Amino acid sequence: MKLLYGTGNLAKLSAMRNRLEQLDIELIGLNDMRAEGKIVPKVIEDGNTPLENARLKAMAYYEAFQIPVFSCDSGLYFDNVPDEVQPGVHVRNVNGKCLSDDEMIDYYSGLVKAYGNLVARYRNAICFVMDNTHIYEAMEPSMESEKFILTDKPHSTIRKEGFPLDSISLDIKTNKYYYDLPEDKLEQVAVEDGFLEFFKNILNLN
Repeated sequence: MKLLYGTGNLAKLSAMRNRLEQLDIELIGLNDMRAEGKIVPKVIEDGNTPLENARLKAMAYYEAFQIPVFSCDSGLYFDNVPDEVQPGVHVRNVNGKCLSDDEMIDYYSGLVKAYGNLVARYRNAICFVMDNTHIYEAMEPSMESEKFILTDKPHSTIRKEGFPLDSISLDIKTNKYYYDLPEDKLEQVAVEDGFLEFFKNILNLN
């Protein structure tokens, strides 16, 4: 079965391929559609939850390409902070402003100073459009990332453009920066086992 993963992020595509490798799925991404000369629509992700954004993307890509497609989205959530400071899907947008990488580190470091080291997790959602009448979606606890810690002390040597919070993220079990963990550990965090179960259930493979 050929299935389009609605992402242009090659790292995300590779991680999902690895997670779903035991299934009979040929997974392609948006860059493959561009290589075929297809026009990939730009989707405005203005939903209030990860599931709403995943649905917006999956429906738009199905409408454009008319092949089975799924999209994912995520939001950042902290334990024990007021609702008004929960980032959710608005991780980079604060008080109507789109923050730069440096501004993000300053803002979230400020939250740490206010509330102490923050226990955080990414809540993930998926929407799979098989055809016009078969649409499946989920945002289950099994799809959440492992909990991790945000600190106000950035990693001393590594900063990746576009991923500023990685530099202040610590593994909750080892208290080490994620940048200092083995690559296979990072991949496990990126794509959770709940996605595998999602497809097994849809394809009746359990």
